[in-house]
Amino acid sequence: MTFKRLLQFAISAVSVKAVFAHQVPLGDAIEQPETWLSKYGPQIDQPFSGPLSFSHMTYSRCLEDESAQFDIAVLGIPFDTGTSYRPGARFGPYAIRSGSRRQREARGYSLAWGNNPYEQGSKIIDCGDVPVIPFDNVLAMDQMEVAYSTLLNRPIASNQSVWANGAQLAKDGRERPRIVSLGGDHTIVLPILRALNKVYGPVSVIHFDAHLDTWDGYPGTVSDQSRVTHGTFFYVANEEGLVSNSSIHAGIRCKLAGLGDIENDESVGFHFITSDDIDDHGVPAIIKRIRERVGDTPVYLSLDIDVIDPGLAPATGTPEAGGWTSREVKRIIRGLAGLNFVGADVVEVAPVYDHGMFDNSRLFVTGTETFFTAEITGTAAADLVHDFISMFMSQSPPTPHALPGSWPREEL
Repeated sequence: MTFKRLLQFAISAVSVKAVFAHQVPLGDAIEQPETWLSKYGPQIDQPFSGPLSFSHMTYSRCLEDESAQFDIAVLGIPFDTGTSYRPGARFGPYAIRSGSRRQREARGYSLAWGNNPYEQGSKIIDCGDVPVIPFDNVLAMDQMEVAYSTLLNRPIASNQSVWANGAQLAKDGRERPRIVSLGGDHTIVLPILRALNKVYGPVSVIHFDAHLDTWDGYPGTVSDQSRVTHGTFFYVANEEGLVSNSSIHAGIRCKLAGLGDIENDESVGFHFITSDDIDDHGVPAIIKRIRERVGDTPVYLSLDIDVIDPGLAPATGTPEAGGWTSREVKRIIRGLAGLNFVGADVVEVAPVYDHGMFDNSRLFVTGTETFFTAEITGTAAADLVHDFISMFMSQSPPTPHALPGSWPREEL
């Protein structure tokens, strides 16, 4: 054998040995890395992470998924082409959901309410947003009414009644789910009232707002559709027979043309409580006045975020100084539990006007600046939505109670 053949044989032997050295004998399993689930458990969403739904609750496109059932639904209605001053409330549903990120079903217990509304046996989900067209108000009004009616006529998810008098209030005796709507400007309430009227007939409205919203039109109104704005929708609703003559405003403080505005407001079916009345009469008297006014009728609650003072909720289209605090509004809402609520909304959140801070670090480099909103208004609105859900689940106002370490109530 020549030297060349010996050298080739030696190289081949070394190569074969190297190949077999990397082979795994049959029967020996490859060690697998530990999985996330086995090591850390479920993939939970942090307050700052995960898909954006209200309070991290189950999200469903309920308008297209006709199998989706619920007892209470959160529904975004991003419409803002009925505004008379500052637009931007089409981003309200996003802002309110974003403001709710620190809320969640597992931490829904409130000392003020004394319960967790998500643990009361009802199915509560986020049904997404109505895809409202921003170019045609006539079409948009129909879209909002059809969307609301679609969800209102779903069967409830629970096998038993989830709210007292629900079936008795409906014309056909069938209990319906209830919807908390996220506006959007206040015009969205007109298609909502049209949808509710088909089921319940005329309803009483508890209207938290700085403004009356019962005017008959703005200067320049030349068509039927131009009459419908966020300041006239209650007037139109009264013409259509959608509201009872037992409705009431709370928090009114806007400028008026004169006492004729009040006379017109009364003809539409409303009495009113001013923002100053809370100083003169107190929260308990306001609660009593509202409850007496609406009685045992079907009630719809509509809350314009501008009922809260703009120092505490600045992100809105028509701010008015001298409003209530968020704590005062929350306290009044708790006092209304047990009324025959058929639905509720929070409207006029326009997050672009919220407090924030500027980052000027790039200002002199690129000529631009970055703006970060503080989500003050969205957070307040999200907390009010939680109150609405708790209100729906309560048969009466929560009883003030002394907790361990707290002051006895008689000493306060």
